[in-house]
Amino acid sequence: MESHLNDRRLNQSWWALKLAFGVVPIVAGLDKFFNLLTDWEQYLSPLVSRVLPASTFMHAVGIIEVAAGLLVLSKLTRVGAYVVSAWLVGIALNLLTTGKYFDIAVRDLVMAVGAFTLARLSEARAPASARERPRAEALRPARSHA
Repeated sequence: MESHLNDRRLNQSWWALKLAFGVVPIVAGLDKFFNLLTDWEQYLSPLVSRVLPASTFMHAVGIIEVAAGLLVLSKLTRVGAYVVSAWLVGIALNLLTTGKYFDIAVRDLVMAVGAFTLARLSEARAPASARERPRAEALRPARSHA
């Protein structure tokens, strides 16, 4: 089975997902400060707007998105991919509470599945020793310091 995990097609798929879920959140996050791609505040739920000023909230969102994208591009791809996946589900929920943008909410849920897939592929790509370490450590008897 290990040879399947090193399959060239799986490796190419992993890299495609890693780059997509690394670069896109960074670009979208930076754009929360410039609004060149779109006016991001139009997608903000009225529920959120009542709690925080929209621009402040969008700047915080931008920082989180950039951080998540950097995590995906780093050696912490698995962790970053789970963050991106959860974040996309949160964005979809926000969009649903606007009463519009249902099509974008569905797209974001599909992208969340893609980010989740990247996280799972990252787990499968981890060296066998790293995957087995927590189990092996749990089975090791505790040392007595007596």
